[in-house]
Amino acid sequence: MNDDFHRIRRLPPYVFAHIDPIKARLRASGTDIIDLGMGNPDMPTPEHIVEKLKETVKDPRTHRYSSSKGIPGLRKAQASYYGRRFGVKLNPDTQVVATLGSKEGFANMAAAITAPGDVVLVPNPTYPIHSFGFIMSGGVVRSMPAEPNEDFLRSLDRAVRHSIPKPIALVLNYPANPTAYTATLDFYKEVVAYCKAHNIFILSDLAYAEIYFDGEVPPSILEVPGAIDISVEFTSMSKTYSMPGWRVGFAVGNERLIAALARVKSYLDYGAFTPIQVAAASALNGTDSIIEEVRQIYQDRRDVMVESFARAGWKIPSPKATMFVWTPIPDQYAHLGSLEFAKLLIQETGVAVAPGVGFGEYGDQYVRLALVENDQRIRQAARNIKKFLSGNLQGQGNVVPLAAAGN
Repeated sequence: MNDDFHRIRRLPPYVFAHIDPIKARLRASGTDIIDLGMGNPDMPTPEHIVEKLKETVKDPRTHRYSSSKGIPGLRKAQASYYGRRFGVKLNPDTQVVATLGSKEGFANMAAAITAPGDVVLVPNPTYPIHSFGFIMSGGVVRSMPAEPNEDFLRSLDRAVRHSIPKPIALVLNYPANPTAYTATLDFYKEVVAYCKAHNIFILSDLAYAEIYFDGEVPPSILEVPGAIDISVEFTSMSKTYSMPGWRVGFAVGNERLIAALARVKSYLDYGAFTPIQVAAASALNGTDSIIEEVRQIYQDRRDVMVESFARAGWKIPSPKATMFVWTPIPDQYAHLGSLEFAKLLIQETGVAVAPGVGFGEYGDQYVRLALVENDQRIRQAARNIKKFLSGNLQGQGNVVPLAAAGN
């Protein structure tokens, strides 16, 4: 009776659970933690969206059960967004489902389409739900390269030819979390052509569609002619509109896949609170200036982080998109691996980062930094790290002996 349940046993250890207790103990002792670990947007939701929520919640009719696939107005707003942004025409009744964030939508899609033993191709490293959703559903995950290049295409062909049974689906995530890789429309065209030829579904996570920099606009895979025959795409309002706690996302695309997701959701939930859906529709139908302001803030933070960390002695790459920097561990600490380095870093500097191994074993020589602190806090993190890298931390309040902080 003490054994873990079957699906719990299939899940790997949750790496971030090793960092959170250290973070909590340090905060309890008075240490100022600069948290660059979790991708939790710190900017407030725009006021007009909040006001629409407050206006709608006063109507008692909105207090009843909502619709698990999303109210019609919200699905129409998402279809309109795809038309404006990508030139993709969607039927809001059959090709759009509102989800409780893109994470929930992805997990339920995995449950809807996966039979025990089905093989799914997933980038490594990648956002954990891309793998865990299929693992929890009884599927088998085969790792793919994360970078969208010729090596990816060669690996795709090898995986399809040598997997038994043949893979049922391929997961794509560009702009990517955690690696910040971006894909071109030409890359999508090659992948769509290959997957159509081999009857493989494509699940594309486009949660960072609007968080891009330097004018390099990410495309949707649904822009490829015929992609909708085999593809579903997931988006989120969390980052685009600074609405993470509202839990509003979407799945759009192939009618068969969307119908399967809608049916699973109909058994599990009644959708988000109606006033939240109304406010989300208002955001999508509103001005794009809000999106542009959020994008500019993240770009400014990126530039500050790249510049200040370089001066601290840690040269990190400048991402083209997302709210993350994916960077190798400094050479002198590479032998530790990402988890032990992240633990040491927070204990010695008060700066929390996400260990790369939490996104897959091929991420173990990297850490992910989230752009979720303001410019001043990012510069303070760089100053703390500079002292750490130079070995000049004696007397710093953030120093906690490794044994005292726990493993």
